[in-house]
Amino acid sequence: MFTYVGCSFLDVHSVFILITFGSEIKMSKDIEAIRQAVIEGDAESVASLTKKALDAGIDPLDILEKGISEGAQTVGKQFENMEIFLTELMLSGEAMMAGLEVVLPQLKSEDVPHKGKVVVGTVRGDVHEIGKNIFKSLLVANGFEVSDLGVDVPTSKFVEEAEKINADIIAVSALMTSTLGGQKDVIDFLEQTGDREKYIVMVGGGPSNQEWADEIGADGFAETAPDGVRVATQLIEKRRA
Repeated sequence: MFTYVGCSFLDVHSVFILITFGSEIKMSKDIEAIRQAVIEGDAESVASLTKKALDAGIDPLDILEKGISEGAQTVGKQFENMEIFLTELMLSGEAMMAGLEVVLPQLKSEDVPHKGKVVVGTVRGDVHEIGKNIFKSLLVANGFEVSDLGVDVPTSKFVEEAEKINADIIAVSALMTSTLGGQKDVIDFLEQTGDREKYIVMVGGGPSNQEWADEIGADGFAETAPDGVRVATQLIEKRRA
């Protein structure tokens, strides 16, 4: 004698929901672990957790946006609110870059968020780069493509690189009063070549301020790296509107 055990559509549907829900919980835990590792500035963990998440089949774009980028943005807000120190911000920037090195090659070019292209560098005669590097890291985390020229950059090099990559923004850093004039030199060079209107020019660094930016005709000034990302985003949106 055979006994038929029925299984209704509702039962099957419920099982499907439970499986899906379980997968979403695991994905959210994996991504949250990445986000938290970025916040803690643990580059080794970010890299290994990102690889683990990819191996588990989690969408690279979710890892980038919900894990790495959200972690970097949280750290940026903490720094602005004076909840963490500069060294902690730097460590988180390095952790974020470690994750990006793993996840970006797995993304299709059309999937990568793209807000704009930025050339960054520290002016001729100045070899300070901590602030620039943090700014660069946060730009990348927020969907910008960045070309970093490094330090002690000749005036003409900013413009040459901007032309080469078809940049939207030239961001010029100066960390000493004696090199501050290098920011003005970039703007003057653009005026002389007739290219001033082609690019948004941002300035930043210890001795810079809004009054100086207005005086030399810069389009934007940022006191901190997180603020710089906001200013860059606003200037891009304004130009494209």
